Amino acid sequence: MLDGLRDFAKSWPGKILGAFLLVGVAGFGINNVIVDLGSNTVARVGDEEINSREFLRAYQSQANRIAQQMGSVPTASQAEAMGLPTAVILGLSEGAALDTLSTQFGLGVSEKRLAQLLREDPSFHGTLGTFEPALFSQVLQSAGWTEAEYFEARSAEAQRDQITAALFADADMPEVAAGLINDYAMATRTIDYITLSETSIETPPAPTEDELAAYLAEHQSDFRTVETRKVKLLDLSLASLAETKDISEAAIEAEYEATKASLTTPERRSIEQVSLTTPELQAQFEAGLAAGTDFGTLVEEAGLTPSSLGTLTEGEITDSRLATAAFGLPEGGFAIIGGIGGQRAVHVAAIETSREPTLEEARDDIAARLAQAEARDEINDILDQIEELRAAFQPIEQIAERFGLPVYEADVTAGGAELSVLPNLAAEDRSRVAQAIFAAQPDRLIPSIPLSGSAHLWFDLEEINPARDQTLEEVRSEVEAAIAQERVDAALAARAEEIVGRLENGEALADIGFELSAFPQLSAPFTRFGSEDGLVDGTVASAAFAGGPDHVGAVRNESGEQIVFQVVDAAAPVTPLDEIALESLSAEARAGLRAEFVAAVREDAGLRINQQVLNQLLVQNYGQ
Repeated sequence: MLDGLRDFAKSWPGKILGAFLLVGVAGFGINNVIVDLGSNTVARVGDEEINSREFLRAYQSQANRIAQQMGSVPTASQAEAMGLPTAVILGLSEGAALDTLSTQFGLGVSEKRLAQLLREDPSFHGTLGTFEPALFSQVLQSAGWTEAEYFEARSAEAQRDQITAALFADADMPEVAAGLINDYAMATRTIDYITLSETSIETPPAPTEDELAAYLAEHQSDFRTVETRKVKLLDLSLASLAETKDISEAAIEAEYEATKASLTTPERRSIEQVSLTTPELQAQFEAGLAAGTDFGTLVEEAGLTPSSLGTLTEGEITDSRLATAAFGLPEGGFAIIGGIGGQRAVHVAAIETSREPTLEEARDDIAARLAQAEARDEINDILDQIEELRAAFQPIEQIAERFGLPVYEADVTAGGAELSVLPNLAAEDRSRVAQAIFAAQPDRLIPSIPLSGSAHLWFDLEEINPARDQTLEEVRSEVEAAIAQERVDAALAARAEEIVGRLENGEALADIGFELSAFPQLSAPFTRFGSEDGLVDGTVASAAFAGGPDHVGAVRNESGEQIVFQVVDAAAPVTPLDEIALESLSAEARAGLRAEFVAAVREDAGLRINQQVLNQLLVQNYGQ
């Protein structure tokens, strides 16, 4: 039967039937992957494709940001759990959606505009704040971009900006909405309030043994230890090995004599400049230079503010004209030179002369450098010896004694914070070392842990203290304190509610406060976000705004104090929102409108994702 089916599939009728089946299946959406999307296409919005190169570049950028927080680049499964691939595709699809419109409208960007965008891009600005071609090539190369890709991307961005600027540039916050926001954000209230304390209540009874036991049983997770592992650690790095070296005075003196010329600190100059953007300014500064007028006087008369280029050596200045001029001037002098943006006046504000350090000044640096050199010559040999000794199950302490290296002890938890006892262990390596410690098994050979900077670390697992529930005798004082605090808080909350009831029945806050030796205080006017002096925090402010002008209430503030308050004044805003706040709100409104518009364009064009290619890219580049 199977042979018959195979023969039929090879015949012309079979091939025709197969074609109909393929078309039929494509009609149900499989065409998104099989017919429409190529093997290099991750997604498509309308006729605009998002290829694998674009996706990986955007994905890597987002993954790098996450890696700065996690300490490592997320794997494909971790990224999927965080929704990273979807977020990247949605971000790229926004641009692709606008590209469909720019194509329909026939928008373009002139070469002159692209050149302007290039010059204005701060990524390619050098020391002087101007465009540098060499830096442009360097940045593109490090980012994995070609020049064609960069200009294509900037052209697309400029076209998208044309669309959004035309549609939303004048979309400001409506006056009614601005007024409502102003009323909400800038209305103020003033309260009389008292702060209750333990003197406002009767002292709660001490807990019994049964109550202590019951509380511990209910909150056992709060009184549970974490697993710790006691270890002895030995690290071998250039820094740790160099510390074992004793450099003789004769060697230091010889090195000083041989290298003191290279130890000379080069001359550095503090340089500032002003741009002479008009013929009048150029003439004014040229006349001042000829007359010997001070640079500061000329700047003040012209109403200019010099921009500082920093304190630099001649070799640190990439602009040869600037370097020649600045290092040919006396301190306080200035010169007028040309530049990309026109004429500019360059001023030397201060000069740090070059100097040769004395032997005493250079002694520590020379000793450290010689020790590092000796350590560099020996470290590989010592590494091999330590590995051989570890293979022979030699303990850490004996190995450390043999090479004069220190041994460190720590009770390590899973987070690895205790590994800060190792002075040469980078903070970013602590988590990895802690993972190795918690993966180790007693009485087994534990391999070395390679670290950054060609360093290695070994440890002996001395003791494992597993996580466990603590007994009542171990945590009696903590349980007693927790119960006492709960009872005090409950009693204060009850007293506060009682006072609120009395206030609502017409009693005066001052009279109640006098009974409790808690005298009322008058707050400064505050908004919904609290007072400027911080005495009324956001929690108390929210409670005060929860009712009308005569509202009374009780609330526990952010410091844990029980507050009873009475609103004594409710004021509407007396001034409208300032221009900065209005512009910020308008910008938010424009951003919201733009986001809704782009989402609608994308939905109309249709977003199709090639899940198979997407999964392959993530696994190939970032693992499972």
